[in-house]
Amino acid sequence: QVRLVESGGGWAQAGASLRLSCAVSISSGNSRTFAVGWFRRPPGKDPELVAIINRNGERTFYSDSVKGRFTISRDNSKNTVYLQMNSLKPEDTAVYYCAASDYYSGDLRNYDNWGQGTQVTVSS
Repeated sequence: QVRLVESGGGWAQAGASLRLSCAVSISSGNSRTFAVGWFRRPPGKDPELVAIINRNGERTFYSDSVKGRFTISRDNSKNTVYLQMNSLKPEDTAVYYCAASDYYSGDLRNYDNWGQGTQVTVSS
């Protein structure tokens, strides 16, 4: 059983930075790690991929819209995945979700466990 909780969202002016956190908890005696993806749902649109990171943090992928501005990282000792968002733009406004997958994949269908989401609003 995997539970994920996002935090760190809020309001920011264009050009500012925010850091999102995804706390991952596993109610099990097993030592398991997962690939984690960040996704976002802009107003009135379907969810879209932001970034993914594999289970040991050595491999990452970014969508073209955020590449060079956002950085995904993880600290497995703290059971936390981060999304550092720099140079924010109004079009980054969305509800941001983290999700866990057994596979390193950008396909939403491979993610069975999702957080509740955190709102990010960027004003001009």
